[in-house]
Amino acid sequence: MPTITQLKTRKTFLQRLRNYFLTGIVVAAPIAITVYLTWLFITFIDDLVTPLIPERYNPETYLPFGLPGLGLIIVISVLTLLGALAANFAGRALLSIGDSIFDRMPVVRSIYSVLKQIFETVISTSSSSFKDVVLLEYPGPGLWSIGFITNETKNEVQDLTEDDVVNVFIPMGLNPTAGFLVLISKKKLTKLNMSVDEGLKHVISAGLVVAPSKTTPDTPAPVNPPAA
Repeated sequence: MPTITQLKTRKTFLQRLRNYFLTGIVVAAPIAITVYLTWLFITFIDDLVTPLIPERYNPETYLPFGLPGLGLIIVISVLTLLGALAANFAGRALLSIGDSIFDRMPVVRSIYSVLKQIFETVISTSSSSFKDVVLLEYPGPGLWSIGFITNETKNEVQDLTEDDVVNVFIPMGLNPTAGFLVLISKKKLTKLNMSVDEGLKHVISAGLVVAPSKTTPDTPAPVNPPAA
């Protein structure tokens, strides 16, 4: 019959194996999922683009094996050339013609206009979108949410409010592409020291990944503390 010391040793050994196994999952899972999703994306682009290449110009026609990422390379090259074309006078003229064509389509023009403004705002290097992470009392008193300032509120909305108002996007956990747009006074916001990446990780992980505290004794208090 095993002694108490032997049982404790066996239990400790099993606990170590369990901890090693969980550590292995923590290390391997992000790598495996990232590689898998990347492979799915590359395969998806290849399946869309590669069949459009004429056989005489397709390298896979002359090779005994496929070329993963060929479609992705072509898409990147075409987008780069399109961007170069749009940067000169002739390209801007063609884009202007394309815009005028879309503007004459009743339903399509609304979709095109919104998508164009979104991509121009997100990609523009001079944009301040998603640069500040803030804390706000939402969706009710005593309930706090992390949001991201997207832009200053202007025109009609700002004219109808007494305080300075900003647009704050509050993403939903696990699905940051969906969320709520809140037009809120700057006085009701507290700017956080965490970066946008840290804020997104906090939201996407449902609070499991917490950004390290960057507050020091020399750090000044928030300019706009939350209202009591």
